[in-house]
Amino acid sequence: MNKVLARWNSLDLATAAREALPCCGSQAWATALASARPIEDEESLIAKSSSIWLNLPEEAWREAFDSHPRIGQNQAQAHATGQSLLWSAQEQRAALTQDEAAKLALEDANRHYEERFGRIFIVCASGKTSAEILTILEARMQNDNATELREAAEQQREITQLRLHRWLESE
Repeated sequence: MNKVLARWNSLDLATAAREALPCCGSQAWATALASARPIEDEESLIAKSSSIWLNLPEEAWREAFDSHPRIGQNQAQAHATGQSLLWSAQEQRAALTQDEAAKLALEDANRHYEERFGRIFIVCASGKTSAEILTILEARMQNDNATELREAAEQQREITQLRLHRWLESE
């Protein structure tokens, strides 16, 4: 068994939830995942995480969304752990640009998205350039509210999977 997972399985519920929280940002998700222990392996962890995530209410999804900084920024909208902010910076590395026009276009598109949907734009940014993210954001602006909420939740699920992998590789 993975050393991180073995140690995590032995923690009390509150500590285990706190340790998992940077992977997602939703207290409900972290508590439910910690409550599902023991978890034997990475595959089971990813499957359980996805199952829990997809069955959470919208307010838990929004809590996770709010734990992210806007694309191109480093401050979260609400609560965020230091580890979560570090991972966000790593995930957005390819999107960070010195091109002022690209930065302004992304800021403007983020603002329009927030005005339309009432939350920040969530995308699994790993390996994506600012131009690719801007194209995705513009395409998603065509979604209706329900479709876009499901897409944002799917992007968060993908981000969570990446972070769970990183977490398990951390020792």
